[in-house]
Amino acid sequence: MKKGSIFGMVVIAVAIAVIIGTYSSSSTYGTFKEAADTKSELHVVGHLDKQKALFYDPVKDANYFSFYMKDSKGQECKVVFTGTKPQDFERSEQIVLTGQMNGDEFHASKILMKCPSKYTQDKVEVTEFKAKQAAI
Repeated sequence: MKKGSIFGMVVIAVAIAVIIGTYSSSSTYGTFKEAADTKSELHVVGHLDKQKALFYDPVKDANYFSFYMKDSKGQECKVVFTGTKPQDFERSEQIVLTGQMNGDEFHASKILMKCPSKYTQDKVEVTEFKAKQAAI
């Protein structure tokens, strides 16, 4: 065999291994109901239920944080995160959890938050207006 053929087969084998590795480690988006039906890791999108209390006591256990979240279908579930409470968690507009169901609780391994923007349309318009006046 030629060196070029061997190199081509090695490149193809590496590409196939990367594709299989990426596909197997990726998870899908779903709801709490779908997470209860499957044993694999799932992304659940929702928002914090601000009517219910958050539980985080760093003195007792700094790696235990629990709260209630409603998914995109409106189903509420208790979420347990093994880690510290993210900063400004209460202000988040949307939450994406990665994890799986354990009984009636969703055990999250990752939390991603969409926080409200500190720039609002009113502030942008005022800034643009002042910049136009300064140019005149």
